[in-house]
Amino acid sequence: METNNNKTGSYIISVIVAVLIGAVCMYLAILYIPGFAGKTITNITKTEKEVTVTDTGIADAVEKVYDSVVIVETFTKGRAYATGTGFIYKHSNGTYYILTNQHVVEDGDQIKVVLTSGVEVEVKVEGGDEFADIAVLSYKTDKELAVASIGSSVDARVGDTVFAIGAPLDSSVYSWTVTRGVLSGKDREVSVSVTNSQTSDWIMQVLQTDAAINSGNSGGPLCNSNGEVIGITNMKLITSGVEGMGFAIPIEDASSYADKIINGESVDRPYLGVGMYDVSNTYYAYAFKNSSTNLSDGVGISEVVKGSPADKAGLRAGDTIIGLGDDAIKDTATLRYKLYKHNVGDKIKITYVRNNKTETTTITLASKTESE
Repeated sequence: METNNNKTGSYIISVIVAVLIGAVCMYLAILYIPGFAGKTITNITKTEKEVTVTDTGIADAVEKVYDSVVIVETFTKGRAYATGTGFIYKHSNGTYYILTNQHVVEDGDQIKVVLTSGVEVEVKVEGGDEFADIAVLSYKTDKELAVASIGSSVDARVGDTVFAIGAPLDSSVYSWTVTRGVLSGKDREVSVSVTNSQTSDWIMQVLQTDAAINSGNSGGPLCNSNGEVIGITNMKLITSGVEGMGFAIPIEDASSYADKIINGESVDRPYLGVGMYDVSNTYYAYAFKNSSTNLSDGVGISEVVKGSPADKAGLRAGDTIIGLGDDAIKDTATLRYKLYKHNVGDKIKITYVRNNKTETTTITLASKTESE
């Protein structure tokens, strides 16, 4: 017979077990049942953009332009002087026109090109421009040659795949080398020298790429992934710590100059009629007796050509040009870059310093031939 004490103990144990079971059930309800006891559970699904990368190479694009690329050989007095690259740009009335860099052919008296077939032919230099660094060569033949497709650097986006074809280093070994990269930047302003001087003569607005550009690539095509030419490779920064910075002239700029040359038009740029030097170069400032010695920036005038636009505007040797229109002028490269954005016949304000006093004058831009 069960005693009262045993009944009491069993009852207490039952209560404890019931409480524990209830507590566990309550905990599970709060944790897993949305809205229970005022708790709201929100399921968050992270949506990510799915990116599929499929890269089968650019062989088709390379084949599209490959046979239009030529090796340019420059000779002086019968001896090989330099090599570069070019590409067949246009075909008209049996004549093929080839684009390359002016600096590739400027010192030669005979120019030859080598086709992908291995055939070497002599070509004619139709003309060129040292500041645009564009030269046009021509070759007449009845044979059908590949002509490059022209694309758009304007439509190209930073990060687009690009590739270059050229003849780096030894053209007899590495001709038609293909290098691939991306379009690293657009509208880069790079100072260059078109003479052997230690100062920059000109500023070029160019495309930037990390595709390998080496000596001998100059004048070759920079192409998009469709095998269309969007630029002409023309320089590489070579200095300690710099890797993968090559540059190309936008095809729109190159085409503009090339078409003028092909059509027999002259590349007519505004002409001031002054000798120039950077006032930051203290040697030249002293040698030419600059009238304002406290300037760190600007373009000093060493001489003024009689009858030139500068002469008519009242500029004198010893003056320092510090402004062209609304643009500040730091050096000769900047002056040429800003000046050549204007046209012959334009009237433009010149700000200059004479005897430490700032003056202004208005100059009517003319071509050099008009002033002679």
